[in-house]
Amino acid sequence: MSLVFGIHPVLTALEAGEIERIVVVKPARNPRLQRIIDLARERAVDLRFEPRVRLDQLAGGSGHQGVVGYVAGRPLLQLEDLVARAGPAPLFLLLDGIEDPHNLGAILRSADGAGVSGVVLPKRRSAPLSETVWKVSAGAAQHVPIARVANLHQTIRALQEMGTWVVGADLSAGRQWYEADLTGPIALVLGREGEGLHRLVRENCDELIRLPMRGRVQSLNVGVTAGILLYEAVRQRQTSGVKRNGDVAPTSNREGDNPADPSPPAR
Repeated sequence: MSLVFGIHPVLTALEAGEIERIVVVKPARNPRLQRIIDLARERAVDLRFEPRVRLDQLAGGSGHQGVVGYVAGRPLLQLEDLVARAGPAPLFLLLDGIEDPHNLGAILRSADGAGVSGVVLPKRRSAPLSETVWKVSAGAAQHVPIARVANLHQTIRALQEMGTWVVGADLSAGRQWYEADLTGPIALVLGREGEGLHRLVRENCDELIRLPMRGRVQSLNVGVTAGILLYEAVRQRQTSGVKRNGDVAPTSNREGDNPADPSPPAR
């Protein structure tokens, strides 16, 4: 990810849909800065306000005019495009508020290894695709299909209407991770470091699963959790004959399903 400085360069990149995050000087008194602020809010771009000394550090001495923008190092997709590219039994990964770039990078690396059909990130409360993310992902951030969405729980509902079964990882869940059927059209949802899923996201999941914690620590790093759950999905799909990106329709074993019908049970 690269940085752009100055009102005109940032506004141009913002209008082109290339901006991941904007940092504006605090207080922002310039009317031209207000135009950037308004447009960023309209497009649900991550917007932060920092003291001038912070912008000086980001710009490295360049004339930033009170604004710095993070430009994505690759084109991001709309949800519809992500779904259109997927096979009949896709495996999506939805990330609810992952703000640590090291965790996001590690997750993208596991997602690439597991052959996910796509990763969905919210426009707010999510780490940008920064240089740290790219480095930690070992290049996977370049290859994994990624979509940014304005509202994650609305995205969950949209995926459900398309026939996707949404499985959230939550420590309060009654089911173990291996008890979930991950062979059909699946969206795995992982939550914030230390706090888990937001309430609306949790409530909109079709099913919740957990990993057992038998030691003194109460939760695993979200990057570790992602790796375990994604490769459980890989294991199940290999066993049932589902190939990468859903090339072969699965045999479902969810309670109440017809084994000949890969669609999820009625909600």
